[in-house]
Amino acid sequence: MKLLVVEDEALLRHHLQTRLTEKGHVVEAVANAEEALYQSEQFNHDLAMIDLGLPGLGGLELIRELRKRAKTFPILILTARGNWQDKVEGLAAGADDYVVKPFQFEELEARLNALLRRSSGFTQSTIIAGELELDINRKQARLEGEPLALTAYEYRILEYLMRHHQQVVAKDRLMEQLYPDDEERDPNVIEVLVGRLRRKLEGANGFKPIDTVRGLGYLFTERCR
Repeated sequence: MKLLVVEDEALLRHHLQTRLTEKGHVVEAVANAEEALYQSEQFNHDLAMIDLGLPGLGGLELIRELRKRAKTFPILILTARGNWQDKVEGLAAGADDYVVKPFQFEELEARLNALLRRSSGFTQSTIIAGELELDINRKQARLEGEPLALTAYEYRILEYLMRHHQQVVAKDRLMEQLYPDDEERDPNVIEVLVGRLRRKLEGANGFKPIDTVRGLGYLFTERCR
């Protein structure tokens, strides 16, 4: 897999590049957001690891810019900030998961592999709901005929909700889909991801397919075929 590591701390950057290369990955390791944006335009990456505390253009701004440029590869946040608000801001900006410094390499590797594994999606056909079309084989979504830029986790949530259309899906079930091996994930992550997904789906035509059923979960209201 081709990975992009964005970390301004030289020792940690070198350590990650060395260990990940030993694991068989091709690693581009850069120190700032500007270099990361350049690399993202030159190569197709399978995943990016981004430190939130970058100098100059910060990690949050970098994540937003990558998503603005329709870069949909999974993003793993590296952060020394342990409070929940910083994690929420990172997820809201477009990241998919986070690791809090200091961390063991084995933890980072586990999260990385989980993101790569889950971003591969399922292998089936197409799911259609009104003007929304999900191509399962290509892991792509189109709304009103136009490509819809979704992150790996947004895609997983959308596909799961569409597969269970007109059924209430509990937040815990979505958590199990995204983090089956991790019981410590905060369920508020799902709220952030669903909020991002809603903003991308809800257009001027009044298309609002995801309802919240208070105390129970989420409901994809459109009939899918």
